[in-house]
Amino acid sequence: MSTRCYALALMFLITGALAACGAEEAPPKAVPEKPAAAKAPAAKAAATAAKPSTADTLPNGIVLALAQFVTEKGDDGKDKFIPGPARLEFLYREGGEWKTSEFEDPESNVFHKAMVYDAGDGPRLLTLGGTRALLKTWELTDSGLVPTVLWEKDFGGKFSRMRDAEIADIKGDGTASLAVATHDKGVVAVVHPTGDGYEIVQLDEKENIFVHEIEVGDLNGDGVVEIYATPSEPNRLDGTPQKGEVVRYVPGAGGQRTVVADLGERHAKEILVADIDGDGSQELYVSVEGEIEGEGGAKRIKSPVQILRYEADTPADQGVVIAEIKDSLSRFLTVGDVDGDGKNEMIAAAFSSGLWLLRPTDDPNAKWKAQRVDRDSAGFEHAAILTDLDEDGTVELYVASDRHKEVSRYVWDGERMKREVIYKRPDDRPIFTWNLMPVPMELIPKD
Repeated sequence: MSTRCYALALMFLITGALAACGAEEAPPKAVPEKPAAAKAPAAKAAATAAKPSTADTLPNGIVLALAQFVTEKGDDGKDKFIPGPARLEFLYREGGEWKTSEFEDPESNVFHKAMVYDAGDGPRLLTLGGTRALLKTWELTDSGLVPTVLWEKDFGGKFSRMRDAEIADIKGDGTASLAVATHDKGVVAVVHPTGDGYEIVQLDEKENIFVHEIEVGDLNGDGVVEIYATPSEPNRLDGTPQKGEVVRYVPGAGGQRTVVADLGERHAKEILVADIDGDGSQELYVSVEGEIEGEGGAKRIKSPVQILRYEADTPADQGVVIAEIKDSLSRFLTVGDVDGDGKNEMIAAAFSSGLWLLRPTDDPNAKWKAQRVDRDSAGFEHAAILTDLDEDGTVELYVASDRHKEVSRYVWDGERMKREVIYKRPDDRPIFTWNLMPVPMELIPKD
């Protein structure tokens, strides 16, 4: 992972400077805190908050995919930040306590994603590594997590990272394939298990392009899986426009590339495919990043984050704005029935303005009702997931607030989403939580 690519976000993390008008192009001029050593132990009892009204032991936990930074002395004798080994952290509830365990892989220096994947031989932990670009599964054995490499490639650009992946029966043969996106050659590929290995089918490649996000779905309802991706120009730190779009590939119908969201001079690093309005058809939601103007400390939001809605037949330049958030970034959208009324809602995790609950109205193409869930939660990625860890039929919200170095759990209490901090980091090392996902207890290594 390039420290240049994350330099600005790192400054935000280690100084806590996350003002609402801040932007990734405008690092604050502040002296960074010195992080702890790379091998500082993780906490085993993860939180000291009052015990929640939940079971003492849960059948599932959370895995967090991380990049971590440590310090070393430069030639000038000053401390400089360097990426540490790629890191996973596991958060689980056992014996009435939230606990953690951790795992590091020195072959990469970032895990961009971790999730459960079953290629037909049982569930495994899947990781997407960067610099080296490695797609691996991990089997938990008596000696720990044992890897199998599904795909490794040096893409030949300035960076070489597996950036995002989603699971779907892409070939229509009943097998779980992976749709994968990379930095920085703009590669979109399908990784398909063959019984004695994996077949890699590359759908796209474009010089000097980053693809941050992959989604899979079937917007037109024809039963053929579609892949959606967010190619954009490389990350910029100087405030100039970063152009991007959302494109679609249909591997079962030739795999041709179609632009489905034309974002002009703006771009998106987060998309979601889901049937939120309950009409039986999926929709595409695009979180368009805000625009910043001004210089130095006078920078301000010129255009807020916009969440656009597309149906199967929506023209690429006519996405419907269903929500605006006065922020520069919103890089996690997650969907579920938050309040138990039988209808889906969306949670948008924004960079510095907090967490937002978005509810469609009777007309889902009109502006949605927006309610702030928590103002005091923030992060450059601000990873969030709605999931049902206790399997009681009601989703909970789990959020990594990297600004506060904590993970919180939110549960609907009949009127609002009630927050409980379930993990406080035990040290000050700068980290990025790139994603968090549910994982069954049998895949969690324990110390």
